[in-house]
Amino acid sequence: MVAARILGIEQVVNMLARKEKDFVSVEDYLQSELIRDTKHELVGGNIYAMAGASKNHERLSGNIYAEFRSHLQESSCETFSSDMKLKVGSNFFYPDVMVVCDDVSDNDYYVESPVIIVEVLSKSTRRIDETIKLMSYINLASVQEYVIIEQDIVDIQVLRRSESWLPKHYFLGDEVLFTSIDLLLSVEEIYHRVQNEDVAEFLMAKSIL
Repeated sequence: MVAARILGIEQVVNMLARKEKDFVSVEDYLQSELIRDTKHELVGGNIYAMAGASKNHERLSGNIYAEFRSHLQESSCETFSSDMKLKVGSNFFYPDVMVVCDDVSDNDYYVESPVIIVEVLSKSTRRIDETIKLMSYINLASVQEYVIIEQDIVDIQVLRRSESWLPKHYFLGDEVLFTSIDLLLSVEEIYHRVQNEDVAEFLMAKSIL
């Protein structure tokens, strides 16, 4: 591994053990992420472990990723999943989905200039997704849309630079236009196979018509 060659395995392990609760530099963080089994985000010099995702979380992020990737297949833009880091200043996040059209980073392990960022909310991430990440993301000059998706109910919130970051909500029966990549998706497509009460009631009503 790259980190092992740079520091030596024992040195890296000792560094992680020592700094788990202390300030972690960007260099130490990037090296440690290469050998950790669990992903971590770096915020304000502190590292935070990423919890495992639910089935609905994976369905939603997977649906968005697949639709974006298919739509952008012949374009210069790329779609990245939650294994790719986003660098914002000295902080590093793992958004659920990103679209990058002209990345300024020459690093293989993170991007710096996405145009769209998508986060699927969970109990453990809601607070940071709607506060720290929101402010970090919308202050990136490249970002045009920040998309926040609920998994336990049906609610898609889109904040757009062109609309002064005022949130707009979308529900079943609506369509969402991702303006920065000119893609129109129905909320039903985004929530395909998601299992919650809103989706069940919508599909039941649709089957009766």
